[in-house]
Amino acid sequence: MKKKMSSLFALSIVTAVLCGAWSCLAEAIGLPGWAGFAGCTAYFASGKHGVAGLKKAIPTNLAGVLCAMALLALSGMFPALGSAGIWCAVVTFVMCIIAKYEWFDYCPGTFIGCFSTFAAGGEWMVLAPVLVFGAFLAAACDYGGMRLYQAVTGDSRHT
Repeated sequence: MKKKMSSLFALSIVTAVLCGAWSCLAEAIGLPGWAGFAGCTAYFASGKHGVAGLKKAIPTNLAGVLCAMALLALSGMFPALGSAGIWCAVVTFVMCIIAKYEWFDYCPGTFIGCFSTFAAGGEWMVLAPVLVFGAFLAAACDYGGMRLYQAVTGDSRHT
């Protein structure tokens, strides 16, 4: 009889290994490791698995990056309105209202992309691919955790 393991324990092991590897790799090649974890967070927080999780995390993260860049550009062109919070209000409204469309109906992902852009100092050309990579990292953790669970328990269900 195979030993029992919870699917959470299996997911935790695989996530620890893959995220530890990502952290080392990101540092070695000069990428913002934290941004990968932001993309990873968007995937896991969506509550979806596999392609469905990627379809929630990636488009919304990238929409958030675009919204942040718009906010930064508008605040630069019209600083008085930026200081008054007008641009923040307008862009926040946009980030929320686009959730009526299926590709963008996961508001937390949009906000993660937006605040990550601010944290990255507007360096969207580095940030955007790392956010996307982070979502794929999470999907790999999710899949790997499921496979480990199945291998150890013999249970084909992912509970």
